[in-house]
Amino acid sequence: MVTVHISLLFIFAVLIGFMPCISAMIRARWTAIYKEDSRLQTAYSLESVFDEVTFIIGPPISVTLSVAFFPQAGLLLAAFFLIIGVLLLVLQRDTEPAIISISSESTSHKTHSVIRFSLVKILTVIMIFMGVIVGTIDIFSVAFANAQKIPAGASFVLAAYAVGSCFAGLFFGTLKLSTPLHHLLCLGGIATFLTILPLIFVGSIYSLSFVVLISGIFFAPMIIVTMSLIEKNIPENQLTEGMTWLLAGLNVGTAIGATLTGQRIDYSGVQSGIWIAIGASALVMLIGVLGFQRINHKNNKSYV
Repeated sequence: MVTVHISLLFIFAVLIGFMPCISAMIRARWTAIYKEDSRLQTAYSLESVFDEVTFIIGPPISVTLSVAFFPQAGLLLAAFFLIIGVLLLVLQRDTEPAIISISSESTSHKTHSVIRFSLVKILTVIMIFMGVIVGTIDIFSVAFANAQKIPAGASFVLAAYAVGSCFAGLFFGTLKLSTPLHHLLCLGGIATFLTILPLIFVGSIYSLSFVVLISGIFFAPMIIVTMSLIEKNIPENQLTEGMTWLLAGLNVGTAIGATLTGQRIDYSGVQSGIWIAIGASALVMLIGVLGFQRINHKNNKSYV
């Protein structure tokens, strides 16, 4: 029976993997609506906040249903919401970005993926390591809570991370900053490392919740900054692809982080798991600083 359940989960995960990136599609619509408008950052912020809200309310609802009814109840509800959400998005004809006709002169440019752009490579790698941090916190929180004999405490830790990111996204969206985006990318990378580093000193669920709350504050703004850099420097007709690379990197990184952390904890103990997040945050900082130097010496349109 366990094998059957795992097989069904695997099939479901594979089918989800073949779906287009809904988040990228929605952000592309925001870009089309608020192109060259200061409200675009607010729209990106709002989108990131909605993402974090799902991480706050989704797990408790899913776990409650699975415990109260049957193990697959939470998964079925997620599938139901997915179907409804996709249908509602498809029906939004008024917000669809206009189809851009490609002239014969630009056909060759169209055939090339935006991953050839060095900017996209830099941001995608950053998002991969940001995802590693998320995956590590997910697994480490559960293992740490179990070690503390408070299994339910993991939900508080994960909610704290999402709440920190959620409120930071709301606040960031209200700001009208004149600081160049590549400066913000560099500063965000440094802040990511400095706020993850205190994980070394956590000794209780409360201290762990506080640390991830603070580190979560810089998660949503980093997503917003990377998306804004893509919006300003990628051809309009390839914007969805550019955003998809970033979000795919985030998801891949989350899977890698969860896998590495789980193995590390199994073989070396709970506390050893934090070094995956710390290492990933150090790489986010390093790539952010190096990316800042590279972008700072290039014209805004010459990232190929």
